Amino acid sequence: MASTGVGKSLIMCDMAANHMIDGKNVLYITMEMAEEEISERIDANLMDIPIDQINQLPHDMFSRKVMDLKKKTAGGLVVKEYPTGSPHSGHFRALIKEVELKKEFIPDVIFIDYLNICSSSRMKRGSNSYDYIKSIAEEIRGLSMEFEIPIWSATQSNRDGYNNSDPDLANTSESFGLPATADLFLVAISTPELENNRLIQLKQLKNRHGDMNKHNKFVIGIDRAKMKLFDAPSVEEFETEALDDVPVFDRGNITHLEDWKI
Repeated sequence: MASTGVGKSLIMCDMAANHMIDGKNVLYITMEMAEEEISERIDANLMDIPIDQINQLPHDMFSRKVMDLKKKTAGGLVVKEYPTGSPHSGHFRALIKEVELKKEFIPDVIFIDYLNICSSSRMKRGSNSYDYIKSIAEEIRGLSMEFEIPIWSATQSNRDGYNNSDPDLANTSESFGLPATADLFLVAISTPELENNRLIQLKQLKNRHGDMNKHNKFVIGIDRAKMKLFDAPSVEEFETEALDDVPVFDRGNITHLEDWKI
């Protein structure tokens, strides 16, 4: 969960890219952005170049980068676009079977961007938002259990959570039934201070599979130009000299960062 513009899609694209590097097959379902935009974001992440430079690369250089990626990326990627608000779990089930049959592609992880703009196979959209969004979440969780594939998705925060620096489950938009259904629920937080230091904070709000008090809050670096995340410097690195591959941060924020040390 995050407010508009914080980086929900960016986080999922970064996760998808890292799964591919780890040799996993990724199925990315989008209803918000075009297939080409999602693919371009993942390309920028894997190639480690700003996204606005991809279209400017000469064809031979782009081809070389693709060949280099093939050597280090064992996993595959399928991106599928649906019209906003139209697909439901039945469409996703058919897609999983279709890519296996036609492409011999069996996904190891699925990303759905994003849950609130899916539809339900059991209820009509005229129903109240609590029941409707909860129904979508339950169907997608059921799909995950059916195929034994982890599914990641995203949701917006409500108006009260928009400028909240410490949101909780009550700030979930449209339906509290969504976090009630999810196994793991994280919130991404961005403040002017964090944004100036190219950081984003993640906070666990629910975790059925682990100790929620362990790494309950932590910060990671975010490179919006390259659509990727990176390990944030430790407090010791802040106190000495910034690493070569991370930006020089405002040393005045060290006292705050001590609370977020990972």
